[in-house]
Amino acid sequence: MKQTNRRNFLGRGVATAVAAAAVTAVPAAAQGDTPTKKVLYRDGRKPAPGAKPPLFNGTVAYGNLLFIAGVGAHVEGDIKSHTKIVLDSIQKQLESVGSSMEKVLKCNVYLNDLKDYAAMNETFQGRFGPEPPVRTTIAAAGGIPGNSLVEIDVIAYI
Repeated sequence: MKQTNRRNFLGRGVATAVAAAAVTAVPAAAQGDTPTKKVLYRDGRKPAPGAKPPLFNGTVAYGNLLFIAGVGAHVEGDIKSHTKIVLDSIQKQLESVGSSMEKVLKCNVYLNDLKDYAAMNETFQGRFGPEPPVRTTIAAAGGIPGNSLVEIDVIAYI
């Protein structure tokens, strides 16, 4: 009977400690400061007054999260050159707003053809530092818009 009570007490103690840590780890945004959506324009260029709204934004920040839309390579070349061009572009976008490849949390890779998976990985490997982000890779049915062999989008933090 004593052992059962001790286990219950320890279980409640651990649960209480975990709950307390979770409350103190909640970001300020979740405690009342509502983050706002901030569109980050490439090279600081906003659309002209009265112009049609863009189809989508390339980079949006929400709190300390950064969302970068899919980037493709719309040039001649093989999967390795396309992957390098795309990753270089993403790195430039991240660094321009105070983030980095090491701060990427999630990455989606869209391949024009799944047979390019291994070659894409050769170029991808190591680009996000020693602790890479989680990643999903698919072959897009019908291909990638703009005839790119690969398109990549990311979620990072600033």
